[in-house]
Amino acid sequence: MEARMHSARVGVVMGGSSGERDVSLRSGGAVLKALRDRGVDAQPIVIDDVASAQGRVERARVDVAFLALHGRFGEDGCIQGALELAGVPYTGSSVLASALAMDKVKAKELFRLYNVPTPPYYTITEAGLADLEEVHGSFGFPVMVKPRAEGSSLGLARASSPSELGRAVEQALAHDDVALIERFVTGRELTVGLLGGRVLGCCEIAPKSGVYDYASKYTAGATEYFVPARIGETRLKNVLHLAERAAQALGCTSAVRVDLIVTEGENEYVLEVNTQPGMTETSLLPRIAAAAGYDFGALCLAILSTATLHTRARRRVEAAAPATPVAHSRLRAAG
Repeated sequence: MEARMHSARVGVVMGGSSGERDVSLRSGGAVLKALRDRGVDAQPIVIDDVASAQGRVERARVDVAFLALHGRFGEDGCIQGALELAGVPYTGSSVLASALAMDKVKAKELFRLYNVPTPPYYTITEAGLADLEEVHGSFGFPVMVKPRAEGSSLGLARASSPSELGRAVEQALAHDDVALIERFVTGRELTVGLLGGRVLGCCEIAPKSGVYDYASKYTAGATEYFVPARIGETRLKNVLHLAERAAQALGCTSAVRVDLIVTEGENEYVLEVNTQPGMTETSLLPRIAAAAGYDFGALCLAILSTATLHTRARRRVEAAAPATPVAHSRLRAAG
């Protein structure tokens, strides 16, 4: 697989039109350099919006796309759909899995369906702002307020009173039509890295402000990171298993990062699943991978080797499935 990818012409897709464009350009630049240093024929494909993405990829005449996009149109299934239509294999999860993971509300609904613990929540739109206090009712404080579908903690805020809640919801609605209000859970914030369905490890995130928001993520010295996380071995195994279940519930593949909260008691909660983790050398997934023995270049090659067309892969599975046992199972069910 690695030899085949070395002979392929790779387009590193970056940029986009979301609030995470600058982060994406940094990720894409780091990946591009790492692949070229490893002898891969890689070139940048900088896009401005999803409407022009398919055309730019086709004009670049690449064999495979390494997605280094973040935020809207980059990890919500849009660029994945464009690449499926263009017939260009790409890294990351499928159209459906990407869309589900990006939509925090749908992701939480699936977590609950698959018995993956996640903090209690409710949603509100601009039309409901006038009744916010009544809707919030006895939900309690503090809470975390987030846009329904945004990344890099954009629009994220903690609220400890009705007045703070109102401001936080307005801030979230500036990024999305729907705001998610989630019960604040006190505990250690952890993130688990997975690659191709295999757990790489776990990192503990300790923001000095107490909230891992955009500033804590991208301001030097604002957050401490511990790999491995400072929890017991048995607890760590539970966290890793829970992260696997969360990724499986959404159907995520390739490189994935799962964010969780671990309380001082016996409870662990999944916050969200990131299908396009940051890919600078100091980003969370590369930190975890480094502790697992992958240098940054090796990680980029490993992610590149997962590139596929998901619709084509699904058709191959369906074509290979034996028809008779399926028919028999239907007869047994009918009987």
